[in-house]
This record gives sequence, C-alpha cells and structure tokens, in this order.
Amino acid sequence: MQKRALALFLVLCCFSLAAAAGDNPKVFPLHEGFVDANGVLIYYATLGAGDPLVIVHGGPGASHDYFLPWLLPLARHNRVVFIDERGSGRSEKLEDAKQYTVENMVEDVEAVRRALNLGRINLLGHSYGGVLAQAYALKYQSHLQHLILASTFSSTSAMNQVFVRMKERMPAELRERIDKMEKEGVYGHGKPYEQNRYTAEYMTAAWGEGYFPYLYQNRPDPTYDPVSANASWDLYREMWGSTGEYVIDGNLKSVEYTERLASLHVPVLITAGDHDECDPSLSETMHAKIKGSKLVILPKSGHMTFVDQPRMFIEAVDNFLHPRP
Repeated sequence: MQKRALALFLVLCCFSLAAAAGDNPKVFPLHEGFVDANGVLIYYATLGAGDPLVIVHGGPGASHDYFLPWLLPLARHNRVVFIDERGSGRSEKLEDAKQYTVENMVEDVEAVRRALNLGRINLLGHSYGGVLAQAYALKYQSHLQHLILASTFSSTSAMNQVFVRMKERMPAELRERIDKMEKEGVYGHGKPYEQNRYTAEYMTAAWGEGYFPYLYQNRPDPTYDPVSANASWDLYREMWGSTGEYVIDGNLKSVEYTERLASLHVPVLITAGDHDECDPSLSETMHAKIKGSKLVILPKSGHMTFVDQPRMFIEAVDNFLHPRP
C-alpha cells in the first residue's frame, strides 16, 4: 500500500511539474554576430529552434529590419536566420561599389551557412532577396531543403516591362512630373549631401505616389516614409541604376534566370500579392517553369504581403515547410 501511495504521489508530482512548465511563457533568445564572409563582415541574427530558415531582404540595399515584427512568428517552428547583405544594414560597407553584385552576395550567404554550421537550409528571399535566393539555388541547390520566393522576379527585362505598364496606368500629371525629373537626372541635385541620392521630390513622387498602391493594400503602413526608404545609395545606384525607379539598368540587368529555373528540383513556394509591385504574372511565369512548385497569390496585398496579410503569409510559409499529414 505504501509503495502504491508513493508511486501515485510521484505521478502527481510529475503532472504538477509538467503543468507548471506549460504555464511558463516560452523564451526565444536572440543571438547575433558577424561572419567574415570573403573579407566582408556580414551581420546575422538568429532566433527560434528547428530547421534553419535563412531570410534575405530586398532593396537592394535595405536591411532585415523591415521584416520585423512581421516574420517573428516563424521562429516558433524554425531557427530563423536574418542576414543583412553586404553594404546593407549593419553589414560592412565597401569602398568599391562594383563589389555589390548578386554573385558576390550568393557567396556571402554560403559563407554564413558554413560559418554557422547550418547544414541544408530553407531559404526565403523577398523582392530583390528573391533574386538573390534564386541565384543561390541555381549554384548551391544541394545545400537547400526548401526555397521560398516572395514578391520577386526572375527576369529583369520582364520586370522592366511591368514598370512600363505601371507608368502607363499613372495619372497623367504624376507621370509627366516623374518623366520631367528623370529627364533632368535623378542624381546630382541640391546641396552637396543630397547629390548622391534621389531628391526628396523624386522619392515622394516615385515611391510615395507611384509605388504606394503596389506596396500596400489591406494594411497600409501609417509610418511609411518614401524619403527615408533607402539608406545604401552607392549600392542601390550600382545595382538598380541611375535612370530612376521605373527601369532597372544597373548591374541587376544581368538577371535573366527564367529559362534556368527548370533545373530546380527542391520544393519551391512562390508568393505574391494580387496588387504586387512585382506583378503576379512574374510569379506565374516562375511557377510554370519550376516543376512541382506551389504558387500562393495573397488577396488585397501589395509588395509587402506579410504586412497586408500577416496571418496568411505566415501560414503559407509554415504549411510549406512543415506540411501536416
């Protein structure tokens, strides 16, 4: 009898401890640092546990900050690794802007993968980050488990055609105003500290008026400020070009991956907003080229799909990475 009572007491204690542990909020420690990647210090931040999910940002020349706090729920089921690409955010900036190329950034991502001992990774790229993710997959497919291409393009020439149509749909007054500023040159105006970036007037017209309907739909960000939208101007000018927002004529014009996408055999998820700056037709083209890929078009969404439809975006990514039986 005493042994049975003791056994029952121990079982009750175990249940009590388990219940108490269940009541404690889960903690997600943030770990950050720098990887010396090919002589360039690349910032990374990790949180969560599980298979690694490396996330690369757009711009080019933005930082991982715009993903926060929207992508934090992914840390519940994944070891999320955010990267600031070379020249962006907290990562090292370079004297020679010609070193800002997709190819060099691919090697930076690979260096981070190796330095953090991540093994085979899941890779998510948004906007320009989706271009970078494609380039990585085309070179290092064997290092991938899954690939997620969010609001991106596989062909600069096709993206430039989207910009042509975007301009055609603008109110005539806005289009004429933008055309006039682009004809005069979008760099080299104003005070010395202003001359290596777009003018505030052009940023407001191009990003604030022209782009805004393609950035947000369901949940427009009330803090969005087109004049502070990009901080890495030397990188941006090198990669995007000097003509203006509605044509890519920097070194990104070399991005023509569409016909190579059929070589991808890892599971691929492609997402876009139905009002995306990277028009959904671009995602449909990628989907048609990648056998077995999954395409999700998020409703009432612009380019920032995870802001417009945060629950839908997180569920699409989590269900893709962790499919339920």
